[in-house]
Amino acid sequence: MTIHSAQFRQLAKNFGGEITPEYWKDWRWQIRHTIRDLATVEHLLGISLEKSEREAMERTIEKFPMAVTPYYLSLIQTGDYRHDPIFLQAIPQPPELMIEPHDRSDPLSEDLDSPAPCITHRYPDRVLFLISNTCAMYCRHCTRKRKVGDADSIPRKDEILEGIQYIRDHPAIRDVLLSGGDPFMLPDDFLDWILGELRSIPHVEVIRIGTRVPVVLPYRVTGELVGMLRKHHPIWINVQFNHPRELTSAAVQALDRLADAGIPLGNQSVLLAGVNDCPWVMKSLVQRLVKHRVRPYYLYQCDLSEGLSHFRTPVAKGIEIMENLIGHTSGFAVPTYVIDAPGGGGKIPVMPTYIVSWSVHKVVLRNYEGVISTYHEPDGYDRITCDGNCSECRLQLPNIDADESRLVGIARLLADYDETTSLIPGDTERLERRNG
Repeated sequence: MTIHSAQFRQLAKNFGGEITPEYWKDWRWQIRHTIRDLATVEHLLGISLEKSEREAMERTIEKFPMAVTPYYLSLIQTGDYRHDPIFLQAIPQPPELMIEPHDRSDPLSEDLDSPAPCITHRYPDRVLFLISNTCAMYCRHCTRKRKVGDADSIPRKDEILEGIQYIRDHPAIRDVLLSGGDPFMLPDDFLDWILGELRSIPHVEVIRIGTRVPVVLPYRVTGELVGMLRKHHPIWINVQFNHPRELTSAAVQALDRLADAGIPLGNQSVLLAGVNDCPWVMKSLVQRLVKHRVRPYYLYQCDLSEGLSHFRTPVAKGIEIMENLIGHTSGFAVPTYVIDAPGGGGKIPVMPTYIVSWSVHKVVLRNYEGVISTYHEPDGYDRITCDGNCSECRLQLPNIDADESRLVGIARLLADYDETTSLIPGDTERLERRNG
């Protein structure tokens, strides 16, 4: 079992009868018994909310529905449940109704960057493919609260086909990220069909799946699901563990099944006030993740979605956490701290500064201890001036498609063969005066 036997017996009693381990581990049983109201939360956990607190939480549920699996609910420690990291991620809170002036329903402009149904195409060689709007649990910090659980947002098969056709029609797309909702909430055969269609596209090299199922419903990672995924390699899976207590024996078993099937696993945590905004919590989390073959990938600054202001920390807290990870634990256990830029700018790494200064011949650096070191630049660097003609370059390059060598942004300013000297936003007052 994933919970202490006494806790399991109490939960079984509160459900109104004995629950055998076989039922408990049946993911369909878990979904059928999803908890959607506060009265059931109080009954199952044996807690009693204050009247004003319950009324405020009920108003939150009216705008942002609740859905929690019995499994995830069982991880809440009721002694101090108001500060419990599982409770805070699963149970609606009144501050969710506080909409700040800078909050947005779609802070990352995913809908604006959607050229086809279910597709967000922001980066040159990869797309986000939203194939589901159903989740095992409605996370209170979800950046897509506007869609998850909304009956009007359920992707139809014909919309998914249009998304697949868009990918097929754009050879530059080599990487497809399946998300939602949660792709693992789709039936095995339907997900198998989507993966098969994508795998039949010659230019799609990598398929990624973003899921929180191993965290909130690990029993969904069945042998049948994993066997189906194995047929479509290379598959990469990103999960979202935000606190060490989520790495239960059941979650670890789900991760083991995926890793044993040859699927690389990454973790994308969200920095959440009151949940994991502590260097020691994050260090414990990343170290436990790598112990179970999960590479910490990203640590996200909480987005500017509506109703998340109480979860957001200052960026300085994220920098502090990174200072306590870099050099203090294995390099592959250190995630990249990023802000997903509002308005669709994409993920921007935000890291501590380690270059103190530099000159033509020296770079002055500091390490995690504060030790100052000097790195001497090479005196005889044989610089290759790039003219963009890769076929004539003396470096032994692989075949590069012309589309791959197109330069965007800062890379364009750094190129030897591009004469662009500045990047200027298209809507400045200065440009308006020029065109006036």
